[in-house]
Amino acid sequence: MSEIVNNLLAKLADLMGDEFQKLKGVEHHVQFLEEELSTMKAFLEELALRDELDPLTKDWRDHVRDMTYDMEDCFDDLLLNLGSTNANAGFIEKTTELVKTLWARYQFASQIQELKDRAIEANHRCKRYKHDVSSSSSSDLVAVDSRVAALYREAARLVGIDGPREELVGWLVDSEQALKVVSIVGSGGLGKTTLAKQVFDKISEQFNCKAFVSVSQTPDMAGLLIGLKLKLKGTETCRTREVADIIRELQEHLTDKRYFIVVDDLWDRQTWDIISCAFPDSGNGSRIIVTTRVKDVARLACRNHQQCFYKMKFLSDQDSKRLFFSRVFGPEYVDSSQYEEVSTEILKRCGGLPLAIITIAGILVSRPGILRQDWESIRSYLGVQSATDLTMEGMRRILNLSYMHLPAHLRVCCLRLGMHPEDHKIMRDDLVRQWIAESLVRGLPGQDLEDVARSYFNELINRSLIQPERTVAGDVVSCRVHDMIRDVIISKCEEENFMSVVYNSEDMARLHKCKLKVRRLFLSRSSDDAISRTTATSLLKVRSIVSFGESKYLLSRYLRVLFIENWGITIDLSEINRLFHLRYLKVRAQDIKLPSELKGLVHLETLELLSDSIPSDVVQLPRLSHLAALCHRLPSGIGNLKLLRTLYGFKLTGCSLEDIKGLGELTNLRELFLEIEDISEIDDALVSSIEKLRNLRYLTFFNWGRADNDRLLSLSNPPLHIETLLLMPLLISRIPKWIGDLHYLRHLDLRVRETSTDDIRLLGQLRSLMEFKLGLLHFAANGVIIIQTGLFPALEYFCVGLYEEDHELHSADDDVMTHLCFEVGTMPKLQKLELQLHERHWGGATPVGMEHLLALKEIEVAFRYRRGTDRNEVKCRAESALRNALQEHPNRPSVRIN
Repeated sequence: MSEIVNNLLAKLADLMGDEFQKLKGVEHHVQFLEEELSTMKAFLEELALRDELDPLTKDWRDHVRDMTYDMEDCFDDLLLNLGSTNANAGFIEKTTELVKTLWARYQFASQIQELKDRAIEANHRCKRYKHDVSSSSSSDLVAVDSRVAALYREAARLVGIDGPREELVGWLVDSEQALKVVSIVGSGGLGKTTLAKQVFDKISEQFNCKAFVSVSQTPDMAGLLIGLKLKLKGTETCRTREVADIIRELQEHLTDKRYFIVVDDLWDRQTWDIISCAFPDSGNGSRIIVTTRVKDVARLACRNHQQCFYKMKFLSDQDSKRLFFSRVFGPEYVDSSQYEEVSTEILKRCGGLPLAIITIAGILVSRPGILRQDWESIRSYLGVQSATDLTMEGMRRILNLSYMHLPAHLRVCCLRLGMHPEDHKIMRDDLVRQWIAESLVRGLPGQDLEDVARSYFNELINRSLIQPERTVAGDVVSCRVHDMIRDVIISKCEEENFMSVVYNSEDMARLHKCKLKVRRLFLSRSSDDAISRTTATSLLKVRSIVSFGESKYLLSRYLRVLFIENWGITIDLSEINRLFHLRYLKVRAQDIKLPSELKGLVHLETLELLSDSIPSDVVQLPRLSHLAALCHRLPSGIGNLKLLRTLYGFKLTGCSLEDIKGLGELTNLRELFLEIEDISEIDDALVSSIEKLRNLRYLTFFNWGRADNDRLLSLSNPPLHIETLLLMPLLISRIPKWIGDLHYLRHLDLRVRETSTDDIRLLGQLRSLMEFKLGLLHFAANGVIIIQTGLFPALEYFCVGLYEEDHELHSADDDVMTHLCFEVGTMPKLQKLELQLHERHWGGATPVGMEHLLALKEIEVAFRYRRGTDRNEVKCRAESALRNALQEHPNRPSVRIN
């Protein structure tokens, strides 16, 4: 709530500065409002610390919230109406503009007086509850706590999932050819999804068709099935939203395939009755896992086969403590005696539920110092709770406590998470850019707002309010919100009128009937046709829309954020130009209707469209910071976008030399992704442009060609702050020397014709490199790559791929695995080793010195096969050889053959 006032105060400060000349006659009113709102903000921050508010105080808070929104709308209208007059305009045009300006000031003066009266009345009411308040804030940026990443990455070790996982794997990989459905049932927060995901990761490569799909409490069946189809069939689009048609297409696709599908979080029998129709039983050993909280649904799904019904167990006291203390103090902490009594009481209230334990531990981790009084406070708040019967109300109390411990700037960002569907994968960069577009992020002078917003994201990860979904080189790039946490967020949003959720026309009619001022709107996949021209009047003040359903009548004049994802309909954006305040626009759909020009979007910061074409005047948008499109030629005049930070998905095909040189003018650019169709497109002009991008952090080139390209070898002055460099599958004759100068590099992916021990030593000295994928056509003349002692000190993932073309350079008797040698003391943090090769080059040997990789936990080998090869025989031999080679390894790494 106080963050809403913060946004308005910042806007008032701007008006009293740059826009001051436009406020003649009303500037003293604006200054008065600024002072009054500052007083209100202090009291609101104190209220935010209370778990419960009395009705009168709650009413005052709601009144201030609505008044603040109305003030901001008033100022936005002023800025919209006070345009600047063209110096070359004629007399009539200048006279018209003057009349318009005078009328706008008159209207503004009238509205500002009304708002001033409302502010005076609000502060008079506030005096009845006045308290001494204090607030503090931190300017420090927060990184993801490595203990959190380890917690989710090693969930099996921490919560004892190894046994259940192996039991389920045994059920699924038996020799029975009939379709088998395995159900996992248990309370919310017990780890059903974690268990299903681990089983899926372990055996999914044994199937030639696989997908992991999440359901929800209110599923849109068409959207759910389209999503499943996209996962099974890749990028193929779906031209129908009729459930029967989609089911028929899925049946046809799966009929001759051995498939493995996880249906996560199933809530009712009706949903299973529909979705199960898409799964044919072709007698080829296909498998399905269903997770659910409802026992009857679990038994129905597994067709009442008792041996395929797995009930999740609550954690034992010992496992609960292990999980709790690993989260609070880290996995190496052993002495917990001083916290024994109070931790036992806290864990008793968590009832053996992993989600409750992780959430409570997240509160303690977030404190400046882990003090005993914090533990005592948590124990008192949770009250008396049975150790064996954690009720839903008890769980909500735990989650509510975690929310109440958030500082104000994180609380409003946490509420914003509610504008995503259940079980939805949320991309970090989407989230932080939406926060910024809604002015929810505040930094100190000189701080980069995106860095601050990512710090907010990391802190929510550290507090376990959002769960890491995908991590790349130590960065969490996507997340999920557990549905129980999302329920708490939604209830808070309703309580504070922060956001409105629409699932169907009844929800929309209710909002319209109660005349609720909708400021943020989430439309689910099942909300198609929920909005009519009549009910659309309820959306006149909406500022942010996230829609997975209908897209008609969504263009509110105050809109700042518009995100639409709906693959089944045409998205009509032909009138998007009138959204003067729009800052963020992202549309994911198979068909998008755009206007011929975008010049009206003068405040637009993010534009991301999956569209074949973008209006050419996109290069004239003055505030554009992020521009992304797929399969589109680089816009002519790209050098005009001086504020651009992200340029993603564009082709160089057909671009002029001037436009390629224009890339070098984008000196604020941090992320560059270019698709290269013709190898000749990487010419001297492009290399020269890259050298000018001194702020670049992420550089990706992608192409479908196979020819050599050594233009990048000539790059002599690279941007030295590059953290991610992805050149796959561009083919270079050798490893470029300049990569050795990239001391911030954390993620490297490249393909070379040959390499040697000396080339690898160059990369091994990069002390920040965490992920390295190397594609090879052949080894150097001496035939062996020795990865020497002390190299790759931070590397956690290493992949070596030997390409099929290599058969021209090796005899059938040459065993490529013997070409890779690890010395003692190399790669001390390596956790996963991946080998990709053709089975014709493998004679049964393993890489030399794997026992020296002391942190190794997983080895994966991906074979390509000649026609007619007995794949099972190759897999069995490879698995046996690797297990024998790793018998003495202290970690006993897992082995997976794909």
